[in-house]
Amino acid sequence: MHFNKTFAVAAGAAAALAFASAVAAQTPPARPAAAPLAAAPAIKHGPALPGVCTYNGDQAVQASEVGKYVAARMQQIITEVNAELTTEDTAIKNEAKAIDTARAAGPTDALEARAANLQVRFNAFKRKQQLRQAEVQQTERKALLRVLQELDPIAVGVYQARNCSLLIGDGVLLGNPAMDITPQVVTGLNAKIKTFTFNRERMDTPPAGAPAAPRAN
Repeated sequence: MHFNKTFAVAAGAAAALAFASAVAAQTPPARPAAAPLAAAPAIKHGPALPGVCTYNGDQAVQASEVGKYVAARMQQIITEVNAELTTEDTAIKNEAKAIDTARAAGPTDALEARAANLQVRFNAFKRKQQLRQAEVQQTERKALLRVLQELDPIAVGVYQARNCSLLIGDGVLLGNPAMDITPQVVTGLNAKIKTFTFNRERMDTPPAGAPAAPRAN
């Protein structure tokens, strides 16, 4: 079994691709300046329809203080996980380079055993990457579920307070803003909750007889 530069590059690439959400959260690279666009014409809406209301749940979460808090907290968790994986990835790459350097003097049984151990480490590292990704995804799902549990009763309350007969959801492309209850829902959510404590979900299997890691509420 031979570990060369390709092995080290593969380990680094795996770590870099661990979390698509982390990449998406980063600031995109600067683009060349484009010619200024002409101002879009103002949209003229027809009259608001009595009893018809519109609502955008995704927009409500993103605009709310608690939604912004969850996004920031998730970025912290992703950064922590990536730091953990990067440290281990670097150690594996350094060991692979050291083995390549030592092999130049000629293979030995001890060197081959060292290479075999590195392969075991690398396989375990890839499993850890997959586990951490699943943990981050589960953490995000649970946090957003908590926000939606707080949000839904508020949306129903605004629907009733506005005397709506029909609520059109996230598929609306254009509509008279007078029928949109989203801003009122955001105001209600901001008044109800701004933050809550949550940590990364843990899916590691504890050793036999060891207590399980605490889970976020």
